[in-house]
Amino acid sequence: MAVIVTRRLSVLFWNIRGCTFERHKARDCWRCVKRYLLSDNVIRLVEFQQKKVAIANQMYISRDQYFNSIEEKLKNNELILKDDLKRLLHLCQTPAEVEVAKNIIYRYHAENRNMAFGEFKFGPLFIRLCYELGLEDTAEEMVKDQKLKGFFSDSTSFNIVMDMLFMKESYERALGVLLEMKNQGIKFSKDTYTLAFAVCYKMDTEEAHKICSMLLEESLARGEFIARHAFCFAIALAIKQNDVVKARSIYSHIMHTDSRICLNLHVLLLALSGAHQNLLSVLEKAVADNVPKFVKKVDFSQEVVALVRETLENNPELRSQFEDVCETLKKSGQITALSLDDMLCHTPNGKKPLNPLRDTRKISRRTFKPLRSALLSE
Repeated sequence: MAVIVTRRLSVLFWNIRGCTFERHKARDCWRCVKRYLLSDNVIRLVEFQQKKVAIANQMYISRDQYFNSIEEKLKNNELILKDDLKRLLHLCQTPAEVEVAKNIIYRYHAENRNMAFGEFKFGPLFIRLCYELGLEDTAEEMVKDQKLKGFFSDSTSFNIVMDMLFMKESYERALGVLLEMKNQGIKFSKDTYTLAFAVCYKMDTEEAHKICSMLLEESLARGEFIARHAFCFAIALAIKQNDVVKARSIYSHIMHTDSRICLNLHVLLLALSGAHQNLLSVLEKAVADNVPKFVKKVDFSQEVVALVRETLENNPELRSQFEDVCETLKKSGQITALSLDDMLCHTPNGKKPLNPLRDTRKISRRTFKPLRSALLSE
């Protein structure tokens, strides 16, 4: 029965994924399609666009004149300065201008291979430009180019490229970017692991399962931090690969299991493991009547409920108790149409400042200029 349920789950995952992507495309909303697994704190697209406007307003010559001057420098083999490249990347608005920027990057990197530690990193800046213009092919080509080894020396650049390819459903290419990142010796961040496990989850192959397990074991052995979101992708993949034992083992590493997706996965794992009494206990505790009003009530995926129901077909007594609990949950609005895939593939909220007042008052309300208060700088 567990094998049948996991196979049906795998089909449901894939069907729903396709429908979700088509629904996003139908909206014709750039941000709906573009924003996927990385938070705004990582992408920083709005901040990048604001900087572009500010630099454009500071220019004393036109954009065309500036690009002509840069191309002239390139032709005359003149030195490309850091400020030249920084300004250029903020002025690019078209793919053709990005091609000019690429030539400048090759030249700049050749002249500054042995840059000092702590020097300004252009990698994320260029990748955010590609992100803004939807140039994932260009971004992928650049981070993989061995001539530019060292230019993209940070995990953020690779993470954003992987996020772009993930959104385009180019999972094998995203895995290729991860491999290049590993080959270049770039340290993986928590976002890297989330993206890597998400890519493996979407590929849903035996090989992807092995890669995911290997990366997870290596990271745990080194004591690296793995985000809960990443663990959830690894668990979902193990379930789809009918490896319930592995899924339960991964779940045991999650420190805080109070999120919606964790609870849904926990319920599904209990059902697939045959722990139906524990399953009913978890569902009964989640009923909104037993939860204080100020605590957000937990909802369960209709898909999970249907899959759990299938595991109870041969146990009429438990099936009856399960239906009673589900009816109560339904009346309290705790059964959602969201699938497990919908819950997994969402854009997380970025970290909010501990003191919003301090964060928002860095600019004067009267002059719109940065505040220089000593209190704010402490």
